[in-house]
Amino acid sequence: MKQYEYVNIKISKFIGAKSEEHRQIIDEYAKRGYRYVGFIPTNINDYGKIKEMDLVFEIDY
Repeated sequence: MKQYEYVNIKISKFIGAKSEEHRQIIDEYAKRGYRYVGFIPTNINDYGKIKEMDLVFEIDY
């Protein structure tokens, strides 16, 4: 059976700003035995820009 964990990420307001926060989170969860599955947009503005998303991780238990 699988267990899932979700980590919310806020996208910067600055256009073109480069974020590497997601890489650190993915590496941290991999060290704990989780596998990165994908992402789900959780907040999108009126122009279609993603403002927040959940990173999804899974682990066997």
